Amino acid sequence: MEPFLKDLFAGQSYDESNFFLIAGPCVIEDEVLLETVASRVAGICKNLGIPYVFKASYRKANRTSSSSFMGIGDENGLSLLKKTGEKHSLPTTTDIHAADEAAMAAAFADILQIPAFLCRQSDLLQAAGETGKVINIKKGQFISGEAMKFAVEKVRKTGNDKIILTERGTTFGYQDLVVDYRNIPLMQAHGVPVVMDCTHSLQQPNQTSGVTGGNPKLIGTIAKAAVAAGVNGLFIETHPDPSKALSDGANMLQLDLLEDLLKQLLRIRKAVI
Repeated sequence: MEPFLKDLFAGQSYDESNFFLIAGPCVIEDEVLLETVASRVAGICKNLGIPYVFKASYRKANRTSSSSFMGIGDENGLSLLKKTGEKHSLPTTTDIHAADEAAMAAAFADILQIPAFLCRQSDLLQAAGETGKVINIKKGQFISGEAMKFAVEKVRKTGNDKIILTERGTTFGYQDLVVDYRNIPLMQAHGVPVVMDCTHSLQQPNQTSGVTGGNPKLIGTIAKAAVAAGVNGLFIETHPDPSKALSDGANMLQLDLLEDLLKQLLRIRKAVI
């Protein structure tokens, strides 16, 4: 495991041969949701020896429709994220969408996530890198794994080598994505850990209804294949009741299904290491 990941997960008990998990609801809806998900997932991961990062977006700037829920306010959302992480002794992550958000979010989160469609934004990558935080760059749906070396270089030029790359599918037509598992070793070749986003890879974007669709029944399939391919970490958005989620409910994993899936994934990991 990368030295910066060992520092990130200091205090968590885990087997270094395991994958790590980034998981949580898509967006911060309220404190009750954060507590419900964080406490449940933290308990599961502790029992299974899986390093865990709690994820929740404080603001959703990339919604299909202007009427979609975007957040509960930046300061309120970030404060709840930090409070949840501290309560459960978990590192946290959230995404940022503009250069001027980097320093603000860095005061509350341990990992700054760069959305896939912004992975070429030089000023955003530079501002994120300059915070000194771990930077998780999602591979654009329109970019090859090899070409992500340029995003990595932009952050490294700030003197920050704490970089993660995340695979989240490739555009297929107008309203679907496919996963090319070759991107896992190709992006690992850039000298960084690679994460598989098991939920956003199943999105069906740009629906004429204005609400992104998805296929959550295949989350397990995406995750199992990624673990077999040697991925370093998994990203799974989860919610107690995805049908009532205020963002990305169509492709989130129901919280009650997470533990059994992780147990299956650990068996696959043991078989391939």
